[in-house]
Amino acid sequence: MATAVAGPDDPDVPGGPDDPDVPGGPGQPDVRGGQGVAADAGLLRFAAVGSVDDGKSTLIGRLLHDTKQLFDDQIQALSSASRRRGVDGVDLSFVTDGLRAEREQGITIDVAYRYAATPRRKFVIADCPGHVQYTRNMATGASTADLAVVVVDVTGGLREQTRRHCCIATLLGVRSWIVAANKMDLAGWGQSAFDAVAGDVAELARRLGASPPLVVPVSALDGDNVVEPSDRAPWYQGPTVLQALQDAPSGTWAAGTGNGARLPVQWVLRRPGGGRDYAGMVSGGVLRPGDEVVVLPGGGRTVVAAVSTFDGPLDAAVPPMSVTVTLADDLDVSRGDLIAPVAGAPEPREEVEATICWFAEAPLAAGQRYQVKHTTRVAPVRVVSVRSRLDVGSMTLTEAPELRTNDIGVARLHSAVPLAADAYPANRVTGSFVLIDEATHATVAAGLVGLPPVTAGTGSPAAAPVGELRP
Repeated sequence: MATAVAGPDDPDVPGGPDDPDVPGGPGQPDVRGGQGVAADAGLLRFAAVGSVDDGKSTLIGRLLHDTKQLFDDQIQALSSASRRRGVDGVDLSFVTDGLRAEREQGITIDVAYRYAATPRRKFVIADCPGHVQYTRNMATGASTADLAVVVVDVTGGLREQTRRHCCIATLLGVRSWIVAANKMDLAGWGQSAFDAVAGDVAELARRLGASPPLVVPVSALDGDNVVEPSDRAPWYQGPTVLQALQDAPSGTWAAGTGNGARLPVQWVLRRPGGGRDYAGMVSGGVLRPGDEVVVLPGGGRTVVAAVSTFDGPLDAAVPPMSVTVTLADDLDVSRGDLIAPVAGAPEPREEVEATICWFAEAPLAAGQRYQVKHTTRVAPVRVVSVRSRLDVGSMTLTEAPELRTNDIGVARLHSAVPLAADAYPANRVTGSFVLIDEATHATVAAGLVGLPPVTAGTGSPAAAPVGELRP
């Protein structure tokens, strides 16, 4: 998926449009209690998700402020911007709301990426917009996250947009959540308000197939239980948000579940004197010289003669390394082809059934034509049928002839070129795609190969977990 990055356009909030080109991972850690993790836990990439006004930007701003990630001039600029909006002190939500339009409206519009580091690990933080209008931006932020920090206003409970965010994050492979039960100060730090949110979130996670979440009572405005423990909730004995983040193990977003390595060909490199090499990013597993591979969708078989980078030859390439591969035989290989081990290679198919997150204003319906971008291949695609729509409130699939803006549903697509796609849970790279409007070149949908792990509603065709490929 394309990455949207927010950056300031005036001097009120210092900082630039950070390019978050740092490998993250799907990771499915159990963060309950933060147990059994080494001190040097490596890079963690997480997305802050939830409904508008629940306090995501303030929570991230507090996290950065209290861990001393902000310079004095940044704090001064934040104070100046806050005074112009009539806010006493520092409005920490401005740390990530870098666009002028965001500060004027008081909402997050685009995904804002920030970096942070503690003595124990480094973080890449995606502050995702909460307004339903910007659901597509939220999906971008969650697409390469290790885990989600779900922010819930305890005075308002679990809203529909938060459910939608959690559903999209889970569909995108983010099955570990740290839930910040925010604005506990407005609820008088009552345990009953916290327990109600914790129960609703636990049930939602169970229905989505996510790991049991850790729920932390916090006040992002005052800083309670964000970085430092608070004595305002003596009934809570768990970790702070920062402690949970430091203890959460991270994975590699390009790692797979045992089907073997995948190398979508991005560039064909001609060697001086003749011969060609093939460059791309490895996902799904380890690629080694001597591996017997197949080039899809053509089906030609050969052996990997060498794997190398700019620094020289490699004994093995692991996800998500970008490498150059030399094949033993001179096959017809082009950009968009997939190199995979013969054992466990995906079966190229022209029709796929997929979970679709629809972004465009015009609805998705049968008969429409788009461009599909799957790994490095772009091809014409036709919508064969729209099968069902996900009811975010009940988490069930019901029959629907079309998908409207921000709907999640199931559709069958026919591609002009066979797609060598894996089921999404098996490989987040080869199991995902985007749909592009042929006239405007706008990205209108994110797609995941397979069906969502929810229950079918009355009259709906039976749902199956994401990953089942229908012929």
